Amino acid sequence: MSEGTRVPGPNEVELLKLRLEIDAIDRAIVEAIGLRVLIGTRIGEIKQELGLPVLDPAREAAVVRRSAERARDAGVDEEAVREIFWRLIGLSRRKQRRELGDTP
Repeated sequence: MSEGTRVPGPNEVELLKLRLEIDAIDRAIVEAIGLRVLIGTRIGEIKQELGLPVLDPAREAAVVRRSAERARDAGVDEEAVREIFWRLIGLSRRKQRRELGDTP
């Protein structure tokens, strides 16, 4: 082994592995968000065909409530999950409206 070359310790190796796992999870989250928006866009198209408004406050509240319950069951901060889901819903709603020509 040359001078200046150091073998990483077990904690450094574990840190690298965990960071790689986080990167994979982050990619999966972004892919899931993309899929959710795509499905939401199709829902918007169907709503338009049925003459329904894009905004469905009761449905949106139910989605957020259910997500908070799942967060609680998983030991994750419920309020943080509520915020995330409100953002996801807003993202989908904006995409629906853009696709349907409702907003610029």
